[in-house]
Amino acid sequence: MANQLRRLFSPSTTPASANPEQPQRVKALINHLFKIRDPDALVAAFNSASSAHPRFRAAHNIYSSAVRRLTAAGRPDSVRALLEHQKQFPDLRREGFALRLLSLYGTAKLPDDAVATFRQLPSLGCPRSVKSFNALLSACLDSKAFDLMADLFKQIPSEDPSISPSLLSYNILINALCEKPDLDAAFKTLDLIEANGFSPDLVSFNTLLNAFYSNDQVDNAEKVWSLMREKKIEPDTKSFNAKLRWLVSQGRVSEASEVVDSLRNNGPKPDAFSFQALIKGFCEDGKLEEAKRLFTELTESDFVPVHTTFQYLIPRLCDNDEIDLAFKICSESLTKKHFIDANTLQMLVNKLVEGSRMKEAKKLVELGRLNGCSRTNLRMP
Repeated sequence: MANQLRRLFSPSTTPASANPEQPQRVKALINHLFKIRDPDALVAAFNSASSAHPRFRAAHNIYSSAVRRLTAAGRPDSVRALLEHQKQFPDLRREGFALRLLSLYGTAKLPDDAVATFRQLPSLGCPRSVKSFNALLSACLDSKAFDLMADLFKQIPSEDPSISPSLLSYNILINALCEKPDLDAAFKTLDLIEANGFSPDLVSFNTLLNAFYSNDQVDNAEKVWSLMREKKIEPDTKSFNAKLRWLVSQGRVSEASEVVDSLRNNGPKPDAFSFQALIKGFCEDGKLEEAKRLFTELTESDFVPVHTTFQYLIPRLCDNDEIDLAFKICSESLTKKHFIDANTLQMLVNKLVEGSRMKEAKKLVELGRLNGCSRTNLRMP
């Protein structure tokens, strides 16, 4: 094994004119890393590969995958070892590489490390700008370090006059305040945006709409709609989806259906999330025929169904003894690589087995496995 790793990660001795860094070699390195299960071995192999091959360091997905796996394994020390190793490379002189590192600290829920790295950037030869500032704010948001983010939002621009918050910075702040939640402060940030020479955009308003509806603050949501009209900000489908989800949560399914009808006729057009919300409402309201009709419309409109759509629809079909339709929907959707969670599939597999439909049950298990369901979570009874 040690010899194999040395062969994989040692620099090629092929002359430079032969282009030693062939994409196939880097692809082989990446494929090997995906197979390593031990966190310490993964870090050692990853750091060797990143040292030996500049092309490897341009592969964003493998960085994200490695950090997610180490985080899931409960190894923040390994994440630190992996990301600290990257700071020696000349790639860091480009701010884009720094943005990636800051983002990965957020993925690993290590906001203090993100702050330390941001402060190190000048000494590492990397310029800082509002882009790296925003990446730091996003890392805090991903880590749910809301108070830390609020402090940094004030501190860093005062320490470094070259960094001035952008509209994106304020939108990240609004998002954090909504998640905290401190909805009053989030709403007041609109005034702060204008005081600093910007105008709130659709992202600003949609974030607030989602937060107010999610927290049953409908009066404040109406204030947001009013501001959007005043500032001539055209709502998009996401704006209406926030209201749709709230109407469904309140059992006001007929009103939710009217909203979708209005979107069909007047725009903006409903999307997969619009259909998902209304299908959920119909299922919970016992209107299975309407839910089935809407699912057909969803699939004919070329949208990929949101995975929770299956969680609402398939159990209702099973309860109504519509096993044929449930099987048809799941098998066709899995064939198209649409995600369906293992619990939903297992419920249908069990129903098929109860009806002695073993061939169909086995087919569903096979399709589920091909789409990422594990043998533990999806199996024949």
